[in-house]
Formats: sequence, structure tokens, C-alpha cells
Amino acid sequence: MLVTCLYASRPHAPPADGMLREILEKSRKNNPPSGVTGLLGYTENVFVQVLEGGRDEVCRLFNTIVSDERHHNVRLLAFNEISERQFGAWMMGQVNVETINPALLIKYSEHPVFDPFAMTGTATMALLRELVDAGAIASRGKN
Repeated sequence: MLVTCLYASRPHAPPADGMLREILEKSRKNNPPSGVTGLLGYTENVFVQVLEGGRDEVCRLFNTIVSDERHHNVRLLAFNEISERQFGAWMMGQVNVETINPALLIKYSEHPVFDPFAMTGTATMALLRELVDAGAIASRGKN
């Protein structure tokens, strides 16, 4: 059974390139054997991530993230059974959400600022899908 998990968290410190690179490299190494795909969005003060795959694998990974000292204030925004992957082309794609046009942000939230803690899970997921469709993924890490 396939599931999707969408969560947001705050980094303990602004994510440096080295930290993001480490997270992405680890994801791209560990995700293929477990069948997990997804997307990581980030700003200086927030992470948002979609994980897709088998229920047990996604739950196990989410629990690891919750206990990861680089994250705090981890919030589950959505967890659903799915019939197909929306982000299946990426072992872990990435997008710097700070570079998004404010006009796109205001389409999905009350203010032209990316804050998944103030958005619905549905709106956050729709924004991420639109970014994929627009080719805004900075690093694909393709399968």
C-alpha cells in the first residue's frame, strides 16, 4: 500500500549548504532500497517534505526525522493512502522555497510568505505539485 506523508519542521539553525547536501545525499542513498521518493522544500527557517512509499517505510522514516536533532517543531500536515506517486521521479528532489514568486504563494496562503504551519496540508501539497509542474526543482536526484 502506497502512502504520502507531508510534514513541516523548523531547523535548529539556518540550513547551510553542507547540511542540505548531507540530508539530500543520505536520502538519495537510503531511499532507493526502501522505495521512498519525495521532495524537500526549504527556507532559512522551515523545512517541508513529502515522502511517498510503502506505509511501513514512510512511517519508519518519518519517526527518524522526528527524532533528528536538526529538526524541531515537526508537524504532520497530511498522511494519506494514495493510488499513485506524485513525486515518483525523485529519490529526493529539492526546491528553495524562498525563490518562489510571491504571486504563486498568495494563491495558496493568506500572505505571500511560505509558511506551511499556517497553510492547510492540501494547499501545501498543491503548491509543491505546481512547483514540480513548473520545473522549479533545483536538484532532481532522479531514480
